[in-house]
Amino acid sequence: MHSLIAKEAPNAEEAMVYGIPIFRLNGNLVHFAAFKKHVGFYPTPSGIEAFKEELSEYETSKGTVRFPLDKPIPYALIKNIVKFRVAEYLKK
Repeated sequence: MHSLIAKEAPNAEEAMVYGIPIFRLNGNLVHFAAFKKHVGFYPTPSGIEAFKEELSEYETSKGTVRFPLDKPIPYALIKNIVKFRVAEYLKK
């Protein structure tokens, strides 16, 4: 997931916040973390809302999506969400 995000957001700065990797581009872009049963992906509320339909099979909340480890990680979807978030910040 790290390499995919770094490729799609090459100008983003990387940091660790609350012990998890975060990418910043004029503010928080996305971050992610591994847990026992899922990977948490945090594309902010706008990223969740913009891809609501595509994310419908996953557990989500305001700014979080949980990808269960017993299913393939949807890398193409993550790539599209990161591209969306980069475009959002470039508009600012």
